[in-house]
Amino acid sequence: MGQRTFSTIILWAAVLGCVRWLGAPGSVWLVTVVSALTQHEFYSMLRRMGLVPFNRLGLFLGTLITLAPWAVANQWLPAAVSPELLLGLAVVAFSVRILGEREPHNRVETLAWTLFGLVYVPFMLQFLVRVILLDQPHPRTGLVLAIWLIAVSKGCDMGALLTGRVFGRHKMTPEISPKKTWEGAIGGVIFSALLGAAIVHGLPGNSYVLRFPAAFTPGLAALIAVPIAGLTIVSDLVESIIKRRAGAKDSGATIPGIGGVFDLSDSLILIAPAGWLIFTLL
Repeated sequence: MGQRTFSTIILWAAVLGCVRWLGAPGSVWLVTVVSALTQHEFYSMLRRMGLVPFNRLGLFLGTLITLAPWAVANQWLPAAVSPELLLGLAVVAFSVRILGEREPHNRVETLAWTLFGLVYVPFMLQFLVRVILLDQPHPRTGLVLAIWLIAVSKGCDMGALLTGRVFGRHKMTPEISPKKTWEGAIGGVIFSALLGAAIVHGLPGNSYVLRFPAAFTPGLAALIAVPIAGLTIVSDLVESIIKRRAGAKDSGATIPGIGGVFDLSDSLILIAPAGWLIFTLL
């Protein structure tokens, strides 16, 4: 627990430092690095299952997919180069490659799992980049919304862990994640709602560095945090399914007390597109 707490503090210091000193560009690159490392660990688990994904090409295309919204916004890429187009090109590239590569018995699996890795990790996380790019009513509005989204998600993890240890009695999905309980899940959702409201209430409305949209009140923040927390729990369970299939306790050993980068980013995968949709409707 001590290692986990220490790693959490260091990671949050890195995130906030990146936002404070590097702004949107640094934050986008941070998301991209996390996305690439997560995708790499995902493909590593596939190899433990006996599958052979197109690792290097998949990671290259995954990096482009994550960066695409920011690169287009800064005119580094033509406006037509969207994450959806890059996914389409990936289907073409991998379809051509399986004609002459891999054994006949695993060509379909190679195509399917390599593409799923692109969709599930970089394509989903590029929505977090889109959140960062939101600039209304303040140039850094997207940054504060992205931080809020991550904080609410990680708050659910922490609230569920603490509540589950004290009150956990009823197993949620014992065949997937034996330690998760319904009491922990409920505690995590409640903690996320309270944390989401507290962050909005505590941040000065006239802050030059960070500013929430005027419509994003503490009450609305608490309300939005509930489905975000629910998706956080589902994201964590999906990663547990993948790890069980790979016969792995953690996705890696990069972060002391936490595990791999996938163990850190798993909760962000499903909330990124949901958060982007909610925030754009504000």
